[in-house]
Amino acid sequence: MRAAASLILAFERGLRSEIPSLTKAKIPSCLDAFGTLQPHLAALVGNGGFRALLLRALELASEEVPWMGTVQVKMDGHLEGLEELHVQLSAEEFSKGEVVLLAQMLGLLVAFIGEKLTLRLAGEVWPVIALNDLDLEESGGRQSDCPSPSIREGDKHERTKGGTPPVEGN
Repeated sequence: MRAAASLILAFERGLRSEIPSLTKAKIPSCLDAFGTLQPHLAALVGNGGFRALLLRALELASEEVPWMGTVQVKMDGHLEGLEELHVQLSAEEFSKGEVVLLAQMLGLLVAFIGEKLTLRLAGEVWPVIALNDLDLEESGGRQSDCPSPSIREGDKHERTKGGTPPVEGN
């Protein structure tokens, strides 16, 4: 799960670095990731369902990363308090928290809808990241190896252009 979360966060960081107005922004990558995920997931479970999943993921993440306990989920499903922590914590400590939080969210999705549907949803949200080679069920949210991002060649800007990912066989 952490490998998938690391890939997604690396992609979000890379995407931001290519947009001049966002390059110097102090916005944590996980805010971008959850902001990208929210409309897709809310279409399936509603905003309340998204918020409930995010609250649970935050609770699980705070067991491993105690400072996550100070982060709040607003009624609209947005995370509050991460910007301040992003400035206060070391880059390594903050990055670990981001990975753990996103991994917990992905783990909850696998638990509720299964690996296939989670991969399909992630493929719709981040079509240029090759997540299909990862075994999301293997080690839950506690995977420690974080490979380099794998972005499909030629598709790097597909999400920002509004492209639709090709439908692949099941």
